Formats: sequence, C-alpha cells, structure tokens
Amino acid sequence: MSVGNTTESAPKKGIMSVSEAAAQELKRLLTEDAQRDADGVRVAVKGGGCSGLSYVLEFDTMREGDNVHEEQGVRFYMDRKSSIYLKGILLDYRAGLHGKGFQFKNPNASSTCGCGESFSV
Repeated sequence: MSVGNTTESAPKKGIMSVSEAAAQELKRLLTEDAQRDADGVRVAVKGGGCSGLSYVLEFDTMREGDNVHEEQGVRFYMDRKSSIYLKGILLDYRAGLHGKGFQFKNPNASSTCGCGESFSV
C-alpha cells in the first residue's frame, strides 16, 4: 500500500468489536447463499430512525475509501463517515425468548431508541 492511497485494503484492528455469537451467525449467513456476490458485511450509519441516526448492516463488497476490519473470520466494511460514529462499537447477536437478532452496543451514542436500531450522538 502506497503513502497517500485513499483505499484501505489491509484489515484494521480496533475499529469495532464483534462477539463470537455475531461472528458465527454472520459466517453462517454468508455461506448459506452461494449466489451472493458479497465477501463481507457493511456496517454503516444513515440519517433516520426515532433517535436521528440508524444502523445499516448488509452483505457487500469493499468500495473505494472503505475502512476494512476483519475479526473472527468476517470482513467488515465501513465508509469513512460511518467509521466516525462506529469506532469502538460492539456488534452482538442474541437468540432467545425476548427476540433474536443483531445488537449494536455503541459507546459513542448519547441516547438510543427503545428498539436499539437508532441513536444520537
């Protein structure tokens, strides 16, 4: 990688954390559909939701300018703007009687909505 290159292709450490349960579920979902072109998971933030900002979690490939983070065999892609809001986040996965799904634990959030899908800073 050359100096001044805006595309970050080497995985970075420390951008985010992923629980073992979340990594296992993402690996299962990534391999479940052989037709999918994605080789990783995009974690992003967009405007909206009841608290102002909403999380985005989707299968994708690397785009120019992405920050790349690899943990427990899963590649995560974040655009630069989202990386600011997601630095230090923990992605978890819960299954049980009180609902199941991916959960974001964001130390940067000053408030979070009741469903946990949006936040404000």
